[in-house]
Amino acid sequence: MADISLKEAALIVGVVAACYWNSLFCGFVFDDVSAILDNKDLHPSTPLKNLFQNDFWGTPMSEERSHKSYRPLTVLTFRLNYLFSELNAVSYHFLNLVFHVVVCVVFLKVCKLFLDNRSSVVASLLFAVHPIHTEAVTGVVGRAELLSSIFFLAAFLSYTKSKGPDNTIVWTPIAVTVFLVAVATLCKEQGITVVGICCVYEVFIAQGYTLPVLLDTAVQILRGKGSIPFSMLQTLLKLIVLMFSTLLLVVVRVQVIQSQLPVFTRFDNPAAVSPSPARQLTFNYLLPVNAWLLLNPSELCCDWTMGTIPLVESLLDIRNVATLTFFCFLGSLIVFSLRYPGDSSKTVLMGLCLIVLPFIPASNLFFPVGFVVAERVLYVPSMGFCILVAHGWKKLSNKSVLRKISWVCLAVVLFTHALKTLHRNWDWESEYTLFMSALKVNKNNAKLWNNVGHALENEKNFERALQFFIQATQVQPDDIGAHMNVGRTYKNLNKTKEAEESYMIAKSLMPQIIPGKKYAARVAPNHLNVYINLANLIRANESRLEEADQLYRQAISMRPDFKQAYISRGELLLKMNKPLKAKEAYLRALELDRTNADLWYNLAIVYIELKDPTEALKNFNRALELNPTHKLALFNSALLMQESGDARLRPEAKQRLLHYVKEEPQDANGYFNLGMLAMDDKKDMEAEAWMKKAIRLQPNFRSALFNLALLYSQTAKELMALPVLEDLLRYYPDHTKGLILKGDILMNQKKDIVGAKMCFEKILELDPNNVQGKHNLCVVYFEERDLIKAEKCLVETLALAPHEEYIQRHLNIVRSKIASVSATEQSSLPADGTATVATEEKKNSFQNLKEVKNEQKITQATVDNNKGHSKNKKRTEKNNMNKETPKKSTKEIKDIEKKRVAALKRLEEIERILNGE
Repeated sequence: MADISLKEAALIVGVVAACYWNSLFCGFVFDDVSAILDNKDLHPSTPLKNLFQNDFWGTPMSEERSHKSYRPLTVLTFRLNYLFSELNAVSYHFLNLVFHVVVCVVFLKVCKLFLDNRSSVVASLLFAVHPIHTEAVTGVVGRAELLSSIFFLAAFLSYTKSKGPDNTIVWTPIAVTVFLVAVATLCKEQGITVVGICCVYEVFIAQGYTLPVLLDTAVQILRGKGSIPFSMLQTLLKLIVLMFSTLLLVVVRVQVIQSQLPVFTRFDNPAAVSPSPARQLTFNYLLPVNAWLLLNPSELCCDWTMGTIPLVESLLDIRNVATLTFFCFLGSLIVFSLRYPGDSSKTVLMGLCLIVLPFIPASNLFFPVGFVVAERVLYVPSMGFCILVAHGWKKLSNKSVLRKISWVCLAVVLFTHALKTLHRNWDWESEYTLFMSALKVNKNNAKLWNNVGHALENEKNFERALQFFIQATQVQPDDIGAHMNVGRTYKNLNKTKEAEESYMIAKSLMPQIIPGKKYAARVAPNHLNVYINLANLIRANESRLEEADQLYRQAISMRPDFKQAYISRGELLLKMNKPLKAKEAYLRALELDRTNADLWYNLAIVYIELKDPTEALKNFNRALELNPTHKLALFNSALLMQESGDARLRPEAKQRLLHYVKEEPQDANGYFNLGMLAMDDKKDMEAEAWMKKAIRLQPNFRSALFNLALLYSQTAKELMALPVLEDLLRYYPDHTKGLILKGDILMNQKKDIVGAKMCFEKILELDPNNVQGKHNLCVVYFEERDLIKAEKCLVETLALAPHEEYIQRHLNIVRSKIASVSATEQSSLPADGTATVATEEKKNSFQNLKEVKNEQKITQATVDNNKGHSKNKKRTEKNNMNKETPKKSTKEIKDIEKKRVAALKRLEEIERILNGE
C-alpha cells in the first residue's frame, strides 16, 4: 500500500479549498432547518442520552412520525459545533469542508490499492471537484455522508491488512474493521455496506479467485471429486465472521427503530405506492437517472420528489431504452471483472462494488425511501465512478496517439467540474436561491414551489409567497400541504374567508378512515395540521369555539399521539373558561413528551387560572429546568414571585428578570418589572433607573410612565414628576390616575389652582361619577374661596360615596366656615378679641383645607399604587397636629393602610394585565 506524499495531500487540500471556499458564506437551508435550527438535541441543556434515543431530526425513535434515520454520532458533531459557536453557520460549513478534505485524502489511499500513483491522484481530484457533492458538502446535513465515508474507507483499509504471510488470518484488523463499520453505521446507515465490499475484496482481490474458478471448485466438491482447499476455508471463516458481525448490527438497528419502517406518503416517493409494473419500471429507470447525474452533473436539483420524474407506467415508454442500455453496460462490466483475471478486471470490480453496494439502501429494492433521487446519497458511489474514469483515462493516456488528447480532456473535465461546483455552492446561500435554482431545472415539483413560497413567507413577503403556493396547487392539485400553505398565507393577509376555503379544500383531500387500517400509515403527520390550522382560524369567532374544539378532537382521534392537537385544545379550553379540561389536555400531552418546556409552561398558566400559584410556580420551575432560557417562563414566574408578596422570593425574581432582559434586551416589560421590584425593596434610585430604561425602549409605556411619576412624588421630587405626567397624558389623555396625580402636584406644590382645576374637570368629563376627581374639584373650589360651590360639590360627592367618612367631615368643615363668614359679615365693627378669633378661625380653616387635600392624597394613592403610602401618611400626620377633629389611633391607621396596600397592588396588577403592559 503506497503512502501519500505531502505534495499530493497539499494538492488535494488546495483544490478542495478552491472549490468550496464560498460554502462558508452559506446559511442553514432546506433540511438544515429541521436538523440544526429546530433540533433540541444540539442544546447543552439536552441530556446526551437523548442523542441515542432520537432520530437525526431530534424526534424520539419510538414515535410514529420519526424518519427512523439513526445517526447519533453525526448529531454529536452538530452539538459540538453548537457548543463552540451556537448557530453560527460558518463553523458548521467549515467543519464539513474539513471532513471532505479528509475523505478525499483517505480515498486517495484506497485508490492506490488498485491504481498507479498518477491515476490515483486523478481519481481523487475528480472526486474532490465533482459537482454532485455540493449537496453533501455545502448542505450541513450532508455531514452524515462525509462522516460515514471516513469510517467506511477506514474500515476497508483496515480489512486489507487482515491477510498475513502464507495466507494466514490477522484478527486485529478484522476486529478494528467491525468496530469502524459500527461507527460508520452510527454516522449514516449506508456505512454497513462496506462489509459487502470487504467480502468481494477478500474473494476476488486478496485470494485472486475468478468466477469460473469458483464455479469449477463448487462443481468438483458437489461431485465428490475434491475437498475444500484450506485457503478457501480460511476465506470462508473470515467471511462468516464479517457476515455474523453485520447480522448483529442489523439486529441492533432493527431494535433501535422498534421494527417499524418510517412513514412516507405518495408525495415523497410516488413509485413506492404505485401498482405493478409501474413501481418496478420506475425504480429501474431511476438507476440510469442516477448514473447520468454522475456522468453529466450539469442540471442539479435539491429536491427530486413528487412529480419531478413521471412514473414509467408502460413497457412501451421510451425511457425503458435507457434502463435496458444501463443494465447491458453494467452487466458487461460485471462479466469482465468476474470472469477474467488481471489487475484491470480487479480495478473494474472494485469500482463497481463502490458504485453498487453503497447505493443499495437508497435503491428501493428492499424498502421504500423518502425520496425519488437524492444527490447526496451518490457521495460514496461516486468513488467507484471516479476509479472507473481514472482507470479508463489511464488506458487512453498509455496510448501514444491519444496521450495528449486524454490530458486535454482530463484538464477540461476537472476545470469545468470545479467551476460548476463553485457556482453551485452559491445556490445554497439561502433557501430562496436554492429553491429558485431548483425550479430552473424542474417546474413539475410542487414541493419546490411551496419551498420558494416558504422562503418568501419568512421574509414577510406574503403577496409573492401566495403566488408560489397557488402555483404549487396547480402543479399538484391533490397536494394537501400546498392548500394548507395557501390558507395560512391568506390568514396572514387577513383574508379569513379565503383562508377557511383553502383549509376546507385541504381537509377534503385527507384520506378517509378505513376500519382496521392504520390511519397514520396513509398520511403525513404534518398534514394533520390542517385540523389545527382550521380550528385556530375559526376560534377567533366566539360563536364557533365548539366547532374548533370538534376539529381538535377529530385530529386526536385520527392520531392519539398528536401532541400539538392537545396543546392547541388546551389553549382553546382556557379561552372557553374550562381550566380543568385544559389541564387534562396538557397532562395528556405531557404523557407523550415530558421534556417539552412549553407544555410545562402552559400547565403553569392553567394553574394560575385555577388560582393555585404554588403549583403554577412549580410548573414554571419545571419548564426552566428543561429550558433555562425559556423567556416566557422566566418572565411570568418572576411576576408570580413578585405578586406573592413574599420578600424571600424577590432575589430569585430579580435574577429571573435579569436573565430575561439578557435574552430579550429590547423588551421594555422586563426593565419595568425590575423597577417595580426595586420599588418594593425601597431602592428608589435603582427603580428610577429601570423605569427610565423601559421608557427609553418604549416611550409610550403607560405603566412605566405613571409609576416613575409616582416614584418621584413619593420621594419629594414632585416637580420632576410633572414632565413625566405630561408625556403620559400626551399618549393617554384619559389616564384618570395620571390626571389625579398631576392635579394634586399642581395644587400642592406649584400652587397652580387653575391647572389643577382643569385636570379634575377633565376627569369628570370622562367619568362624572369619579369620587376622587369630584372631591379634588371640591378642594379647588375651597382654594378659590367659593364656599357655596364647595359645599354643593361636597354634597354631590357624598351622594356618590355616602359611606366615605372623610367627605362628610370635610363637608362639615366647609359648612362651619360658611357659618363663620356669615357671623363676621353681621358684625360691622368687631372688637379686637372678635377679630382675633376670626383670624384664628380662618387660620384653622385653611389648616383644615390642607387636611382635606392630604386625606384626598391618601385616597388617590390607594387607587393608583401602593408605593405612595408611607410618604403620604407622614404628610397627613404632620398636618393633623393642629386639627380640631378627632384623630384615629395609629393602629387603626395602619390597619386601614394595610387594606389599602392590598387593594392597590391588585388594582395596578389588573390594569397592567388588561392593558397588556
